[in-house]
Amino acid sequence: MQDSPAAASGSKSQNQSTFNVQRQTSTAGGAGSGAPPLKTTPNPTPVHLKPKTTNARRMRRIISEDAEWSLAIVPLLTELCIQHIVKNFQNNPILKQLLPEHQQKVLSHLPHDLPLTVTANLIDDENYWHRCCIKRWSVCHVAKHGGSWKRMFFERHLENLLKLFIPGTTDPNVILDLLPLCRNYVRRIQVDQFLPPVRLPTPPQADEQSDSGSEGEGSEPEKDHYQLESLVAGLKHLEELDLVYGVKDCGMNFEWNLFLFTFRDCHSLAATIRACHTLKVFRLTRSKVDDDKARILIRSLLDHPALEELDLSHNLIGDRGARAAAKLLSHSRLRVLNLANNQVRAPGAQSLAHALAHNTNLVSLNLHLNCIEDEGGQAIAHALETNKCLTTLHLGGNELSEPTATLLSQVLPVNTTLINLNLSCNHIGLDGGKQLLEGMSDNKTILEFDLRLSDVSQESEYLIGQALHANREAARQRTLSPGYFMTPITNNSHENPVG
Repeated sequence: MQDSPAAASGSKSQNQSTFNVQRQTSTAGGAGSGAPPLKTTPNPTPVHLKPKTTNARRMRRIISEDAEWSLAIVPLLTELCIQHIVKNFQNNPILKQLLPEHQQKVLSHLPHDLPLTVTANLIDDENYWHRCCIKRWSVCHVAKHGGSWKRMFFERHLENLLKLFIPGTTDPNVILDLLPLCRNYVRRIQVDQFLPPVRLPTPPQADEQSDSGSEGEGSEPEKDHYQLESLVAGLKHLEELDLVYGVKDCGMNFEWNLFLFTFRDCHSLAATIRACHTLKVFRLTRSKVDDDKARILIRSLLDHPALEELDLSHNLIGDRGARAAAKLLSHSRLRVLNLANNQVRAPGAQSLAHALAHNTNLVSLNLHLNCIEDEGGQAIAHALETNKCLTTLHLGGNELSEPTATLLSQVLPVNTTLINLNLSCNHIGLDGGKQLLEGMSDNKTILEFDLRLSDVSQESEYLIGQALHANREAARQRTLSPGYFMTPITNNSHENPVG
């Protein structure tokens, strides 16, 4: 039976619709496509009519094979060059040829542990040396080194090398090779430890003398400690030398010979300071310097052109050493002398007083913790009657008593230069305190007067404190320069009289 044309047309339309539905199904969620079926919509748009960008899951992505590749902006050529210079600075130090702003960038990225042979004479930037100091030492007082971080680095670096130097074991070139690098920056050497050489014990012989006797003859072939002569000769700007001959933190390895300042050391050091014409401050403390060694050292300082301060405190110096120091006062420009905690007695104090009476340079004398007693104290008090330059005098802990206080009470109204007087830890007594109070009533210059632990009554100490307060107030008023304030008022008073 043959279908009619209308029936044939309907069947064709139905077949076409069925084909379209199957096509949509096979395209959207066909087997093996891996994509989820599309959501049905009331009037779905044919897939072939949709734009390809509407389905993000079908977009392709390019994955770089270089793990360091990114979409960041390429660095400037200048930055790449700076990075290359920093990376190769040790082998090819390029700095002075760069522009100032580029130099700062290079310096800010340089590592702090570069060899000194590269950086010492090339880099002057204080920020770089600041980083080097902070990285190396936890405590940094740059004010003690003239406010310069570069000077601080080289001074402390040199000091560390000297502290750890073992004669006969350490190569001397370790220190001498540093000399061309630091000679322009080191102005101060402060060493609180000198290690002796490592010596094997030898059996004593019958004709062998003691250590001190052999030192006096100078017959020992080896030098006990590092000799500073070659080093100091190369430091053209050295101004301060602060030394302690001993060993720190020796613990259970303590031996007395670790703290010997021998005659060889003394003669070598004397030659060193004699040749250093720029030296202004010389300190040798806690080193068992006795009279003989003190005389050797002081003899080398006679007529020294630049020395201003000598500190031999905490040693074993007696009257003979004090007489040598008194002679030095007459043959130098010394301004500060410190002999605290020694063994100076009345004869030594009398020698110092005789030199002090005619001296015109010394401003500070420290005899703290000696034993000059009243005989030496009175001699110094007499010297203050004619001395016109001393401003600080420390006589604490010297077994002084009332006779010295009585004479000082007569000197205080006459002396007009002394500013700081220390008589603490003596036996001044009640009557001595009253005598000093009478002297202070006519004195207008002393600003500091220490009488602690001197058996002075509280009333006398209080009234002396009131006199000191009045002197300080007068000194403060003098520093305000009254003429600076009065002159404008006087000039204006003639032009515009108050009325």
